[in-house]
Amino acid sequence: MQRTKAKAQSKKANNPISLASIPAKSTTRISTRISELDRVLGGGLVYGQVILIAGEPGIGKSTLLLQLADKIGSVLYVSGEESVSQIKVRADRLGIKNKDIKLIEDTDIDSILNTTYSLKKDSLKGIVIDSIQTMYTSDLSGMSGSVGQVRECAFRLVRFAKESNIPIFIVGHVTKQGSVAGPSVLMHIVDTVLWFEGDKSLILRLLRAVKNRFGPTDEVGVFSMEDKGLISLSDPEKMFITTKKDPLKPVAGNVVTCIMEGTRPLLVEVQALVVPTKMPFPKRIAQGIDSKRFEILLAILQRRANLPLYEYDCYINIAGGISIKNDPSADLAVCFAIASAFYDKAISVKCLALGEVGLLGDIRNVTSQEKRIKEAKRLGYTDTATSKEVKYLSEAIRKYLSK
Repeated sequence: MQRTKAKAQSKKANNPISLASIPAKSTTRISTRISELDRVLGGGLVYGQVILIAGEPGIGKSTLLLQLADKIGSVLYVSGEESVSQIKVRADRLGIKNKDIKLIEDTDIDSILNTTYSLKKDSLKGIVIDSIQTMYTSDLSGMSGSVGQVRECAFRLVRFAKESNIPIFIVGHVTKQGSVAGPSVLMHIVDTVLWFEGDKSLILRLLRAVKNRFGPTDEVGVFSMEDKGLISLSDPEKMFITTKKDPLKPVAGNVVTCIMEGTRPLLVEVQALVVPTKMPFPKRIAQGIDSKRFEILLAILQRRANLPLYEYDCYINIAGGISIKNDPSADLAVCFAIASAFYDKAISVKCLALGEVGLLGDIRNVTSQEKRIKEAKRLGYTDTATSKEVKYLSEAIRKYLSK
């Protein structure tokens, strides 16, 4: 007992700090001047914030961070994967000519931090580490990317960020299973985890906050990958609604609905094609929605709306490359699109279909329904098909396909 007490007394005591006495600067936001990134972060960066950004190779992580460095000013960009000449080539392609961006090729975390200490007098605004899996410290054995090396390097970066009040962006690799490579503690010790996703064959990119100590985790940033880099899309409906709307020439099999990405309503276009077949097992192909959910909706259409779809191949697609696999609010739009393609009758171009369809053919309310309808009306969709207007799918098809 006395030995334990003596050991405790030998430790230097920390002085508690009053919450009210903490300087306001510690919670001041720094705008990244990239609107969609600011949206996901909750209004901008916080001094000393450590952000882990992960995503598949080639999705645009390094491009986003190089554009960020150009926007916020004096930034140290640490590359463990590319040479400075390769980064220069990318910067030229993106039109970046900021002289305050400093590049180093290094993977020794202690050497990097020593370099950073020497640059603090130059009002360093941020640090980019690309990537954490290439970093190492000579204090530990093991290769770069090992559990111990990743954990220790991350701890040292976090400690430096808190001491210096300089925000740090860390690039993280992902595994085949879709999780961040390295120890699970990596996601726990950083302040924010951002997930960059999208189909590399398309230009759409989505940035989500998986964890955020200084803001919400239900916001989504939408970007377009162009020749000159990533472009923030403040009005992404222009990408998702691809068909030119001509009131005089509506197209059969084309219906607009509204999904929620976090707290953000997005209008998307559902496209359907129904083709007669003589094969014993007709095709059911879905892109952008869950294939099993699509088969359920086809069964509901056959049983509750008397559509003989067992004699037809059915195809469904969500335009723009976005996925709505976890949002049942698009059920009614999918059913409308299939029925419209089957009868070859177009639905009004000003109609928005919104609702979950039950196995009994009933149409149900969806979350944030009023917010979605308000967004649709703002964009000119004045005719809404929801559970307020119609209660059952068969009734809805008769009503809206006859207009």
